[in-house]
Amino acid sequence: MWSSPFITTPTTVSQIMLRVLIALFPGIALYVWYFGPAILVSITLASITALACEAAMLKLRNRPLKPFLSDNSALITGWLLALSIPSLAPWWLVVVGTAFGIVVAKHLYGGLGNNPFNPAMIGYAVLIISFPMHMTHWISPHGLGGIELSFAEQLNYIFSGVLPGGSTLDALTTATPLDTLKTQLHLGLPVDAIREMPIFGYLGGKGGEMVAIGFVIGGGYLLLTRVINWVIPATYLGTLFAIAAIFHLADPVHYVAPLFHWFSGAAMLGAFFIYTDPIGSPNSHKGQVIYAAGAALLTYLIRTFGGFPDGVAFAALLMNICVPLIDAYTQPKVFGKKGGGK
Repeated sequence: MWSSPFITTPTTVSQIMLRVLIALFPGIALYVWYFGPAILVSITLASITALACEAAMLKLRNRPLKPFLSDNSALITGWLLALSIPSLAPWWLVVVGTAFGIVVAKHLYGGLGNNPFNPAMIGYAVLIISFPMHMTHWISPHGLGGIELSFAEQLNYIFSGVLPGGSTLDALTTATPLDTLKTQLHLGLPVDAIREMPIFGYLGGKGGEMVAIGFVIGGGYLLLTRVINWVIPATYLGTLFAIAAIFHLADPVHYVAPLFHWFSGAAMLGAFFIYTDPIGSPNSHKGQVIYAAGAALLTYLIRTFGGFPDGVAFAALLMNICVPLIDAYTQPKVFGKKGGGK
């Protein structure tokens, strides 16, 4: 027998967003362990920028500051953007991307609950299209780079662009595993030979695969606390696995195994933290299946045949466009009304 009371206090937006931030901790901790603390600088810059832009826009729109600044939604945008760009990105790159996400993608559409696109992914898209060179300087995992910077040296580079004497950016950074795979395939190397390169680990890229596992742990926490449901993550990862498996089985020389797609790039971050955004995803379970399957298909196509190394952000934005149409055709019937839910 369950004991009273049966009426519980509903979870607030602030509590939900705080749980999402907490869920990002395992991935961030593993990021710091394998790639150094520069990511913490990016997250701090993004947080400050997000809150400042949020406050400025609320002031311009004559909205109260406290309830909206304390709902943690701006921090989510900043953190997701910081985790999507290179941790050694110059400070202004983080500021520009975060500001664009908050001001344009969020508030110019009416603020939280009205924005059709994920603000963090809009910020990412603007940066990778406008500053492609800066978005390719990913720091090498510990042990693979020619040199490793101390935290003070990383700070100095982020804010001044100056490296220690004799150092070059090429010695510090590397292409992502997805980009390396695509480049080497274009050069005619088979997948098995490419996977023997030092940058690759057992499942994905060295270090990056562990960060992905950290996001899986955080995603599990969100599922247990019912912040998200299982439909979108399961459909996205299942569809991505199935598509990658079909190509790999048909031609293992030119198409990598499915687990590589799971644990490389932003697939796990997307599955649990980006595509599950309740504002930009459909309402019904049927609609969520269509949405997540479409995102997985686009992710694979962009990664394999497109011009960008990863497709998670662009898949999210393209499927955001489709959400109103998906909702229109997957609404459940209104109880007691004959002929559908319209």
